[in-house]
Amino acid sequence: MSDHTVEKIGGTSMSNYAAVRDNIVQIHRPEETLYQRIFVVSAYGGITNLLLEHKKSKEPGVYALFANNDSDWQWSERLTDAAKAMRQTNAELFELPHSRKQADQFITERMEGIRSCLLDLQRVCSYGHFQIEEHLMTVREMLAGVGEAHSAFNTALLLQAEGINARFVDLTGWREPDNLSMDEKIHKTFSRFDLAHEMPVVTGYTQCKEGLMKTFDRGYSEITFSKIAELTDAREAVIHKEYHLSTADPKVVGDDKVMPIGRTNYDVADQLSLIGMEAIHPKAAKGLRQKGIPLRVKNTFEPEHDGTLITNDYRSEKPCVEIVAGKPHIFAIDVFDQDIVGEPSHILEIQKLVQDFNVPLLAKEHNANTVTLYLDTGLKTVKRIKSRLERYYPDADITSRKIAMVSVIGSDMNVPGILARLSVALAENNISVLAIHQGMRQVDIRVVVEDDQYEAALRVLHGTLIEPTKQEEATCVA
Repeated sequence: MSDHTVEKIGGTSMSNYAAVRDNIVQIHRPEETLYQRIFVVSAYGGITNLLLEHKKSKEPGVYALFANNDSDWQWSERLTDAAKAMRQTNAELFELPHSRKQADQFITERMEGIRSCLLDLQRVCSYGHFQIEEHLMTVREMLAGVGEAHSAFNTALLLQAEGINARFVDLTGWREPDNLSMDEKIHKTFSRFDLAHEMPVVTGYTQCKEGLMKTFDRGYSEITFSKIAELTDAREAVIHKEYHLSTADPKVVGDDKVMPIGRTNYDVADQLSLIGMEAIHPKAAKGLRQKGIPLRVKNTFEPEHDGTLITNDYRSEKPCVEIVAGKPHIFAIDVFDQDIVGEPSHILEIQKLVQDFNVPLLAKEHNANTVTLYLDTGLKTVKRIKSRLERYYPDADITSRKIAMVSVIGSDMNVPGILARLSVALAENNISVLAIHQGMRQVDIRVVVEDDQYEAALRVLHGTLIEPTKQEEATCVA
C-alpha cells in the first residue's frame, strides 16, 4: 500500500476556502506531511443546482430547461446566470486582480464553449434525423463537470499563490479526443504525478465510457474519490464534511447529547446509507472495502479531531448501539389480497411493479396475504404506483400512509432485552410502533412510527439506548 491519502472535500466545505486552506490542506505543515495527498473536490455549494436543477426544490437549472426545450432563450439565460454566479464566487475568493482574471477567463471559456455546443446540438437535431433525447445524458454530464472544474481550478490556483505545488487535474473530458474507461483514465492521469512533491486537486466528476451519471447521478464525486483511492492503492481515504458522523442528528437530539463516533465498520455505513444518512455512497464504499482501505470521515471545522474511522474488521468491544438515525416523510404501500396465499411469485411481481418507478426501497415485509413496501418518495409518485398496482391486482385492498422510520444501528447489537427496552421507552412516551424489523445479524433494528412522531422517537431512543452508556461503553462512540 502507498503512503498517500485520497481526500474528498464536500461542496459546503469548498465554499469556505479559509477552512479548506487552514483546516484541511494545513499549508504550514512540514513538507514531508504536506504532500502525499490527492484532493478530490465537489462544486461550490449551490452551483450544481444552477447547472442541473435544484436538488430539493427541483427548480430547473440549465439542464432541466434545455431538456424541456420550451424555448431556446430560457436555458441560455440560465447559463448566463450560472456563469455570473461562478464569477461572483471568483470575486469573493481572489484578491489579486491577475489571479481573478485567470479564474474568470477559465470559466468564461468553459461556459461559452458549452453554450456553442448546445446551440449546435439544437441545430443538428432540428433536421429530424437526430433526436435530442439521445444526447441529454451527455449534456447533463458536460454541465455537471463544469462545476467541479471551476472549484478544482480555483483551489489549485489559490494554493499555488500560497507557495504550494498544487496541480489542477481535470477529469471532466473537456475537449479530450479519447473516451477511456474510468480505470484507464485514472491510471493514465495519476501515473504522471510525483505525490511526494505535488498536490493534485482533482475534479469530482470523471468523464468516462461508463457514464457516471447514468448510474449515480449527483453521487458521482464519491465514486471518483473512491475509485482514485482504490486504483492508486491509497493508505487511507478521507471525507471532509461540515459535521461529525455522530450518534444522532444534533439538530434533533441536541449538540450537548450527541457524540462523534470514533470507530465503526463498512456494514454500519451501508445501513446508514439505506436511510439517507450517508457516510459514503454504498457503491463508492465497495472498492475501498474490497481493497481493505480504511475510510475516515472528518469535520472540516474541527481539524484536530480524528473523526470516524471506518474499517472492515471493527466490532465494538461490548455489544451496544452506536447510532440512532432515521428518515421522516416516507410512504408505506400495503397490498392485501387473500388470493396470493401460497403464491410467492406475487411478492416478487409486486416489488418489480414498484421498482419500475425507480424509487428507493427502504424495507419490505410480507405475510401470507399482505405485502408492504416502504418507499422514499413523494405523494404524487405514490398515487401513480397505487394506480398501477390496482390495474394488476383489481381485487386487492391497496392502501398507503405517510410514516417515518427510525433505525437503531451498531456493529454488534447482540444486547439481551434491547427490543423490550426500546418498546417500553416508546410506549412510555406515547409513541406507537406501527412496525418493527430486526435481522438475525444484529446490526440494526428499524422502527416504523407516525410521521409526526419521528423527532420524538429519535430523541427517546437515543436517550434510552446511547446516552446512559456514554461513559461505560465509550469504546462504541469515542
